[in-house]
Amino acid sequence: DETEFRNFIVWLEDQKIRHYKIEDRGNLRNIHSDDWPKSFEKYMKDVNCPFKIQERQETVDWLLGLAVRLEYGDNADKYKDSTPDGAKNTENTGKNAEPLINLDVNNPDFKAGVMALANLLQIQRHDDYLVMLKAIRILVQERLTQDAIAKASQSKEGLPVALEKHILGFDTGDAVLNEAAQILRLLHIEELRELQTKINEAIVAVQAIIADPKTDHRLGKVGR
Repeated sequence: DETEFRNFIVWLEDQKIRHYKIEDRGNLRNIHSDDWPKSFEKYMKDVNCPFKIQERQETVDWLLGLAVRLEYGDNADKYKDSTPDGAKNTENTGKNAEPLINLDVNNPDFKAGVMALANLLQIQRHDDYLVMLKAIRILVQERLTQDAIAKASQSKEGLPVALEKHILGFDTGDAVLNEAAQILRLLHIEELRELQTKINEAIVAVQAIIADPKTDHRLGKVGR
């Protein structure tokens, strides 16, 4: 709802972010003005939000992260010893857990960095920034490590092929054309094999991302 969205932005600025002085919040508070989108766009620039005005979900998420960070900064002594409910009574959680699990996924800088990397590597956007980071890691490991680049740069040495052992299946009436057709058919088969290999790699990459979905029984579905 547009009105609720605007009220939400005003509440965040008034209560948590407080980037503007009180006297400078008039345009943002005037939620019924036709010029409110312009005021909101200026506000996003002023708080250095990396998203565009059309990207509302990402913008809301980023502003909430900023508000939480500022709230913590104002009350560091109150929150510094707090422990997430899921981490209580788990002394060895950090030892065997996946390294990525210790990242602060709500940090606006982290989200902006992941989004920039995803755009650079042309990776599909996802609502969960940690999922996008895992996809980036898989791509880097599979394609961009020095070993992977060196392997891809290696020239392939062809093996001699006895054309007379391969049946063409038709006759052009010309021995030279028959031989050319046999070569083209073998090259086509090689291209099909390479395509199948790439398809298999894509399937493996997707499975690696979605193989461990988080289950939320409250929503009655798998995934976040």
